[in-house]
Amino acid sequence: MPDFDIKMILDNLPHRYPFLLVDRVLECEPGKRLKAIKNVSFNEPYFQGHFPGDPIMPGVLIIEALAQATGLLSFCSMPEDERDKLYLLVGVDKARFRGQVIPGDQMTLEVELNRSMRGIWMYSTRASVDGKTVVEAEQMCSAQER
Repeated sequence: MPDFDIKMILDNLPHRYPFLLVDRVLECEPGKRLKAIKNVSFNEPYFQGHFPGDPIMPGVLIIEALAQATGLLSFCSMPEDERDKLYLLVGVDKARFRGQVIPGDQMTLEVELNRSMRGIWMYSTRASVDGKTVVEAEQMCSAQER
């Protein structure tokens, strides 16, 4: 596994607070799969309005956290000379929301590369809390010149 400390996450993803949604990579098999975590805090800015008195992490941000995890897997899987590209989410299919993510949860992000062809990377993704699936989706991403 590559040494995925926070510096490597910041080196590979252009996102920054408050939009960086991956805190740590636990496992990575380049070209195959990646497992990461997002620690969910009440201090996240979206909890002020989603929903006051009953904070729930927006589903679209869970999808984004999974997309960021796919970006990390892609960057650790591609040759060094291609890592300066901008990595974009280009499709989400079969998204299912099966639970809620609330402050205090530690969300586990699991992504598996299904295939890569002509610059499009296709993944199976799953977010879980305490071993229970909260979101699963198929995602497509593309690395493009900046």
